Amino acid sequence: MKLLITIAALILVCLGLAIVYGKHRWQIDTATLRTKLTSGQQTIQPKFYSEDELEGLPIPVQRFFRKVLKNGQPMITTVRLSQQGQFNMKETEAKWNPFTATQVFVTQPPGFDWDAVIQMAPSMKAFVHDTYMLGEGSLLASLLGLFTLANVRGGAEANIGELMRFFAEAAWYPTALLPSQGVRWESIDATFARGTLTDGDTTVSLVFGFNTEGLIDTIYAAARCRDKVSAMPWGGRFWEYAIRNGMLIPLQGEVGWEYPEGMKLYYKGQITDISHEFAI
Repeated sequence: MKLLITIAALILVCLGLAIVYGKHRWQIDTATLRTKLTSGQQTIQPKFYSEDELEGLPIPVQRFFRKVLKNGQPMITTVRLSQQGQFNMKETEAKWNPFTATQVFVTQPPGFDWDAVIQMAPSMKAFVHDTYMLGEGSLLASLLGLFTLANVRGGAEANIGELMRFFAEAAWYPTALLPSQGVRWESIDATFARGTLTDGDTTVSLVFGFNTEGLIDTIYAAARCRDKVSAMPWGGRFWEYAIRNGMLIPLQGEVGWEYPEGMKLYYKGQITDISHEFAI
């Protein structure tokens, strides 16, 4: 009996050490990745937003910028935020697991790193990097930071999917949606407009829906790549707008895939902290 207890204790100690090591190694990789992300930033021009940019834009887009920005607002260069929420780990059923995440964005050239910890079970965590950097999209998921669950890097599908995510989340850094920052806008009707963003060889388009207050309410893509062979309609919505760093941004959101029978969400999250750096 004493021998069994000793063996069990050793196993627990080894597991604990492995968990600590895996987390430490993941944190080092995150720091390295984010240094590379921010070191590749380019100078932003112009440095300040002017309402002169709005001339000729679709009416709902003009209303949005006038609602969330003040004339003379400095252009955003970098965003750092913290999130918490739930992530659905099953495709065909609801299996929501809590997560926390930090995310860093750079606006020129467009890029981000989402570093999430998803609680799979007691003492069992999945670490995830979802990244778009220097024109390349990637996804890395690891159990305990030790065992690879998914590793996708580069290719047209990943690049399009991750640039689309950057574009969809730009309500958190709205100066990145301005024409001077590379976004082309097309009118659809009084409520919707299509935005298009190009980075290098990759171009993505989203339909933005605006609510009665003039704020971005929904985003939608008729097709977003899920893997190398399939694509599906994809979209999400934002709400709970609040002033942060002089701008009106949403603090809550959800995202999902649209199946024939309807939208199935896989992400529900809220921002718990956000900071912006500006081109001044």
